[in-house]
Amino acid sequence: MSVKELDFTSCYRAVVARDARFDGRFYTAVTSTRIYCRPICPARTPSSRNVRFYRHAASAEAAGFRPCRRCRPELSPGDPGWDHRGDLVGRALRLIDEGVADDDGVTGLAGRLHITGRHLHRLFTTEIGAGPLAVARTKRLLLAKQLLTETRLPITDVAFAAGFGSVRQFNAVMKETYGFPPGELRDATGRGAAGDALTLRLHRREPYDAGTLIRFLRARAIPGLEHVDGTSYRRAVPGGTVTLTPRPDHVRLDVDIDDTRRLAWIVARCRRLFDLDADPEAISAALGETSLAPLVAARPGLRVPGAWDGFEVAVRAVVGQQISVAGARTILGRVAARAGRPIGGEEPAHLFPTAAELAEADLGGLGLTGRRVATLKALAAKVAGGEIDLDGAQEPAEVVARLMEIPGIGPWTGSYVALRALRDPDAWPAGDLGLRRAMACLGIPDNHIERWRPWRAYAALHLWSSE
Repeated sequence: MSVKELDFTSCYRAVVARDARFDGRFYTAVTSTRIYCRPICPARTPSSRNVRFYRHAASAEAAGFRPCRRCRPELSPGDPGWDHRGDLVGRALRLIDEGVADDDGVTGLAGRLHITGRHLHRLFTTEIGAGPLAVARTKRLLLAKQLLTETRLPITDVAFAAGFGSVRQFNAVMKETYGFPPGELRDATGRGAAGDALTLRLHRREPYDAGTLIRFLRARAIPGLEHVDGTSYRRAVPGGTVTLTPRPDHVRLDVDIDDTRRLAWIVARCRRLFDLDADPEAISAALGETSLAPLVAARPGLRVPGAWDGFEVAVRAVVGQQISVAGARTILGRVAARAGRPIGGEEPAHLFPTAAELAEADLGGLGLTGRRVATLKALAAKVAGGEIDLDGAQEPAEVVARLMEIPGIGPWTGSYVALRALRDPDAWPAGDLGLRRAMACLGIPDNHIERWRPWRAYAALHLWSSE
């Protein structure tokens, strides 16, 4: 949906009803107060003649509105439309989440997408109503606002954690955009919960089936890299660890790292790993009309476990070909221990190797066949060389096609990578034995697979979970 396609009547009806289904899909700007809100804001509903609707928080801020302190737009779940889109704007938004615009500017962002900066800016203003730099700035400001409200981080640390180059820049941008300096917001809201850990709330749409997602990740947790118990997920990241714990109305993120400047990158990857921006009602409505109806009714909030790192998922998929989940987990633990960098301390104790590190590593004696080692080496070389981008810059179909050019990678592996790393909601791992068994057990014929479009990735998770 582009900025032109917002229907005023539908949006206003959602605001009057405080309909949570629309949270994150658009923002309501009130001309009399110059404040923009979430559709679920508990404040008195403004008169229709005083409201404007914006597709993205950045477009509301570009029009001169500041975020509501009551409903806190920084807590909105992401728009599921952007999360699943594989077009240029959708991919650019994911790269902005990764910090590419902050690090490399519009030129670098456009370069990753193989287009010009001018063309990218034109696409953003048409689709969103604000340019890519404005979107990146809004993301920085909203993260800073959340950090000021929920944590005890000093204002200097908040500035760098949110992606600002200096405290002076942070103060100036916040005062220019929001009308008050960071210290005023901190004074008004307090300093958050006590303690040394950096803790944030990551919001999602309900219902949310945290239990099934945690069980999926636990069965595949790589020894030394990840630790998953019945309630939380913990893994090593550059500079420390992150822990994700589902709560009744959010996912708690605990960050223990030595440099908070990549916090926005960490938050973006955690949201994708736990599929927090999905639209469960739309998915259930579509799949609930098919032969999957009993499974959907049993798990209406089922999510597709995403990826912390696209290359890591690709390696998992290659190693997991034609062996059990437990067997793949053991071998992956050996690969990570040999080729990954140690972080010290207790488990998790080391990082998963980068593509460049794996390309140079000795993978002999780890339980991998010679053919599998050759496939992993070829994959690592192509990712390290930039021919394949598994972190969102390339169109998903192009990535899968390039993966399948590598000897040893077929349709199942490519589809699994698309399902978990590329966020393709319609990816279907054709030929998967688990899916075949589940469909046979439920009496579902093969010709029903096409009926599950465009949510076949979620259909696959329902079938896997039914086993």
